Amino acid sequence: MEGGSWRSPHPSRRTSGDIGENMAKKKSGLNIPDAPYRPGDEASFETWPWQPGDLDMPDPKKCSSEDTVPHAAGLVRVLGDDNKASGAWDPGLDADDLRQGLEYMVRLRIFDDRMMKMQRTGKLSFYMRSFGEECVAIAQTMALETQDWIFPTYRQPGAQFVRGRDMVSMICHCIGNVEDNIKGRQMPVHYSYRDGRFISVSSPVGTQFSQAVGVAMASQYKGLDEVTITWIGDGASAEGDYHYALNFASVYKAPVILNVVNNQWAISTHANFATGEGEFASRGLPYGLASMRVDGNDFLALYSVTKWARQRAAAGAGATHIEVLTYRAGAHSSSDDPSRYRPSDEHTKWPGGDPVERLRDHLIEIGEWSEDRHAELEERVDKEVMSAYKEAVSHGDLATGPYPSSDTIFTEVYQEMPWHLEEQFNEMKEESDG
Repeated sequence: MEGGSWRSPHPSRRTSGDIGENMAKKKSGLNIPDAPYRPGDEASFETWPWQPGDLDMPDPKKCSSEDTVPHAAGLVRVLGDDNKASGAWDPGLDADDLRQGLEYMVRLRIFDDRMMKMQRTGKLSFYMRSFGEECVAIAQTMALETQDWIFPTYRQPGAQFVRGRDMVSMICHCIGNVEDNIKGRQMPVHYSYRDGRFISVSSPVGTQFSQAVGVAMASQYKGLDEVTITWIGDGASAEGDYHYALNFASVYKAPVILNVVNNQWAISTHANFATGEGEFASRGLPYGLASMRVDGNDFLALYSVTKWARQRAAAGAGATHIEVLTYRAGAHSSSDDPSRYRPSDEHTKWPGGDPVERLRDHLIEIGEWSEDRHAELEERVDKEVMSAYKEAVSHGDLATGPYPSSDTIFTEVYQEMPWHLEEQFNEMKEESDG
């Protein structure tokens, strides 16, 4: 483990040579990566060599990208295996903040579970859970200021809870009824929340990275105290949008926090296909960006690193590139069956554990929580989710509506509708009135 060279999870066990031995054709010299484990295999991850306290906290306003080389190669942690917080990165949050963070995460997990059940019973057309990644957006958004901009992917809906969005509004969007604030123009779970500065989730993955840098540059140009945060998956980081964003953020010292969520899987494609190095944090170093890898299931570490990056951006020192090391415990979406490409219990072997359980156990360790209080929280939140669903369907359900007006296909895009759209709009009206 010299130099903290643990790979996430580790190099592929299968190569084109292995495959070629079982095929009646000439063996190729091309290296083709694969997942470390497939269905039927016994998954086993190496124990992390990093501990809380291994890494110092550089001055966010003065440090260079070179100063963060150890942080990109290592792993920022605060919560140890003993459920205690320690090290320079401990943000020292009080118990009320920790309990609030735990409630947000429990709410997202229960919300996701209920919505998935509703999808399976035909009450939603599609859904995507954040199972195993609840900590990511919640801890990071709590570390920001309310004026900061959020450019999410589809596994950061928890940021909306932090920003005050109610569940009824979120469910109306997922159903696509008349109260859907996007008016049926997006797939379910592709939220947008103007009041929370939560920009619309985009199905073409990766686009938000460059857009986030652009908004950060606009804030910088206007002299506003605003920072932008964005996330991208390990798979999408292989796209050009990712590198464009890093280059612009570096050149213009944009006040932006660039997160690569390495959850090991891009649908059925393992992270081994997205990087040849086994990690993603160090990619930011050649661009001159402060770069770090953080335990994505450690609420305190995520909060602390994001707060540090926010301070850096606000001081005019530029962007921070962060690899959030975590594991996608559930299916990619309601259309996915992960048992076809990985062991069914693989997520239980992840060295980072479960983010909800880790924060719960830390609060219990410091005497600020209990198993009984946790059970009461889960029961209360579950009732609130079901109540929110009942209120949402009172505005229309998936089967019978009412749905947003078809007029919204054409409205709210241009201030004055162009002639060709007006022509199509009139044609639609004539056919519908027909």
